[in-house]
Amino acid sequence: MSQFISEKNFEQLKKLAYKTMKVKKGMFLFQEGQLGENFFVVLSGKFQISKFSGDGKELCLRLCGSNAVIGELMIFAENGRYLFNGRALEDSEVLAIKNEDIEKELLANPEFAVEFLKMMTDHFRKQHTKFRDLVLYGKKGALYSTLIRMANSYGIQTKDGILLDVPVTHQDLANFSSTSRESVNRELNTLKSKGIISFKGRKIIIHSLDYLKKQINCEGCPSSYCNIE
Repeated sequence: MSQFISEKNFEQLKKLAYKTMKVKKGMFLFQEGQLGENFFVVLSGKFQISKFSGDGKELCLRLCGSNAVIGELMIFAENGRYLFNGRALEDSEVLAIKNEDIEKELLANPEFAVEFLKMMTDHFRKQHTKFRDLVLYGKKGALYSTLIRMANSYGIQTKDGILLDVPVTHQDLANFSSTSRESVNRELNTLKSKGIISFKGRKIIIHSLDYLKKQINCEGCPSSYCNIE
């Protein structure tokens, strides 16, 4: 559940749902360009929110688990189409809410409207910073930014450094950095040779988070913004 929506209003949001949907692993709940008539609340499972570039590369923007709100950017957009893709990373279940129903609730309930607006602003800010890192610092900077965000979302402090307590493949990192798996592999090996990171099975240990932050002129955003979710 978003930090900006109270439990009372979140329960009210879920009551607006008109159906429950099961989404199999690998299936798209929505795709960019499709008419955006609904948005969704994740009940269980996990979704990846992404966008494809003109050359077919995928840029991953968010990982969304239980109680996340996704596909919400089409509200009050007449004949709006989804800007991003939502694909299930595991078997998942969601509530579907019609845009017209949430629009009526927002107009009738000022308290709920303010909280919902804060949540959407939060999503915009997170996406803006991710695009900023990619544009200003290139694909290497996007990789460093991804590692920092993963540390904030999944990092566990150990005696050896910050363990990213989530299995991650080089292709996963490539998707978050809008680059190739080969480029990620080379850059990770460079970081390993410098002692910045090491590997523990499929997990990464970051030994110097400060090094990564310095390379992209990290602004010290709170972890509530600088995360992978």
